[in-house]
Amino acid sequence: MSTNILPGKPFPLGSTWDGEGVNFTLYSENAEMVELCLFDAEKSKETATIKLTEKTDFIWHIYIKKIMPGQLYGFRVHGPYEPENGHRFNHNKLLLDPYAKAIAGAIEWDDALFGYEVGHPDEDLSFSDADSAPFIPKSVVIDPNFNWENDSSPSLAYYNTTIYEMHVKGFTQLHPQIPEALRGTYAGIAHPASIKYLKELGVTAVELMPVHHFISDRYLKERGLSNYWGYNTIGFFAPDARYSSGGVKGEQVNEFKHMVKELHKAGMQVILDVVYNHTAEGNHLGPTLSFKGIDNVSYYRLTDDKRYYNDYTGTGNTLNANLPNVLRLMMDSLRYWITEMHVDGFRFDLASTLARELHEVNRLSAFFDIIHQDPVISQVKLIAEPWDVGEGGYQVGKFPLGWAEWNGKFRDCIRDYWSGSENTLAEFADRITGSADLYKDYRRPTASINLITAHDGFTLNDLVSYNEKHNEANGEGNNDGENHNRSWNCGVEGPTDDHDINMLRARQKRNFLATLFLSQGVPMLVAGDEIGRTQLGNNNAYCQDNEISWLNWPSADQELLTFTRKLIKLRREHSVFSRKNWFKGVAAKDTKIEDIAWFLPDGTQMEETHWSENFAKSVAIYLSGQGIHSVDSDGNPVIDDNFYLVFNAHDQGLDYCLPPENYGRKWKTVIDTATSGNEEKIYQPGESVHVEGRSVVLLQNETNSND
Repeated sequence: MSTNILPGKPFPLGSTWDGEGVNFTLYSENAEMVELCLFDAEKSKETATIKLTEKTDFIWHIYIKKIMPGQLYGFRVHGPYEPENGHRFNHNKLLLDPYAKAIAGAIEWDDALFGYEVGHPDEDLSFSDADSAPFIPKSVVIDPNFNWENDSSPSLAYYNTTIYEMHVKGFTQLHPQIPEALRGTYAGIAHPASIKYLKELGVTAVELMPVHHFISDRYLKERGLSNYWGYNTIGFFAPDARYSSGGVKGEQVNEFKHMVKELHKAGMQVILDVVYNHTAEGNHLGPTLSFKGIDNVSYYRLTDDKRYYNDYTGTGNTLNANLPNVLRLMMDSLRYWITEMHVDGFRFDLASTLARELHEVNRLSAFFDIIHQDPVISQVKLIAEPWDVGEGGYQVGKFPLGWAEWNGKFRDCIRDYWSGSENTLAEFADRITGSADLYKDYRRPTASINLITAHDGFTLNDLVSYNEKHNEANGEGNNDGENHNRSWNCGVEGPTDDHDINMLRARQKRNFLATLFLSQGVPMLVAGDEIGRTQLGNNNAYCQDNEISWLNWPSADQELLTFTRKLIKLRREHSVFSRKNWFKGVAAKDTKIEDIAWFLPDGTQMEETHWSENFAKSVAIYLSGQGIHSVDSDGNPVIDDNFYLVFNAHDQGLDYCLPPENYGRKWKTVIDTATSGNEEKIYQPGESVHVEGRSVVLLQNETNSND
């Protein structure tokens, strides 16, 4: 053995530079031989192939002196090629390190990337001799050192959190104040223009759509499209190099860290949308890029016929979270992004898939047990997308203690309410007060991540402008995307010059935003909804890396932006809209007034029979600032103003009689979605407030106004 080559150690997994050399490791239980391949940094030419002779508990390892950060590498793994038994080893395929901290380059689609001969009548049962190295990205050795300048995560409880879901490129690509060289990158997010906008908007957490290194599918490239959203991960430790402005041989890591540091300085947390349920290798006919060639049976859920994959994700495969090495990969990845990249939380794509034990969803699966007891991962924000495409995969309200969830029932109910669909007040009341029916057993209102829209589906503008999806640009005959959108075009499909329809659409957007930010739970706003972004009716723009998806800053709806800022500021300044605890429906201490009360237009309180009425269109809610039932960090009771909130989904206006003076002696208008202006009106107890059709009115009774 060369004096520069030593046995190395089995941990940590991946490549680790110690200042003098690099330790390389790879887990493969069924491999017969593993080779480390080194590549020239300039031409990506293979310069050395080194056999790993040491193996500890199925971890192959080697240490090589004098290797420096920036070194490109990959693995070739030898073993049986027996798809019928689940084995797909093919040493002709260069494989990405599952623990690579950086990945250089993008995939160049070629038949050589497949373990079998493409077009062969036996399909994947055939064997390919073609070398895939020229066409696959390379793993990169990184220098982990970075000057964090005493960075620390902003201390933000869920009840103080407003989430802003954004795409790194989509947010920055057309921003006129960001230098062109930085647009579409992590540095673009960290630019002062981006930070200033986010701070003025008032959001406290940015939720980045996938930034783990991902693959753009071959079929999309052949149609001139790409995987824009990024839900096709191949590198669970590597920030995607396509969002780097400074280089791809480790520079992307430091650029990502700089972005996090700048957002933290501005008081904002960083949440990553992560995809641990599947990989970019697809089904049995997919490419061999990493896991499939390293040890297929040790990473994926296979059917009884081990040639095929269980697919709970709709992408061709499912990672097997029941296997210890897969669980370790997931936990190591999560801890790495927390400890080394300083992120503050995760939103788990199709999280029900991770809970599956065999074919059932079990909220106490090993994945959740391990996270719950992990001293690092359990302390950050954990948000589930609580569904997958498998049978029984819709698990809203069923995730464990410590988890928040995208509340799909909130989204559907609020859309139905404002589009005029059948609804009951009981359902609507549950949703705007934190969905106690879903979470009260063992969680708080903040378990509900409230959303009207998300990256997947219509934008807010399109929700009020289209009855049908218009996904022709995706090249799938408009057959992709959700058909039941609970949308209403207000009378005309798509853009129109009709003034009345445009005014109604503007009001409906304000209605949705007001409902979102005045409801209990944690609001999530999708980037661009606050400026009227449209996708031209495309409700599945996953493959549109163009103006369909990017925020069009020059055409921003400034009135809507001003209204959204006002709502977020109102929520931030008034604890009554962001309670830690559930409403009790009882009088607050030293007062006979309930913490919440529900009223009919005539000023009388609602009775039990009213809750079950179908097609219920209006309701008024009293929120007591003295009935918040919580204390601040110093142990002092949290006291706020009182508010009276009226929702009217009728197409006609209604007069609402204000409650008696013991609820408040003077009320002033704070929000009226019937107008984008800020006209303030003062009302006395017992007076009638006119609430226009399809609008929301919020009245405030300042605490000292009762003195």
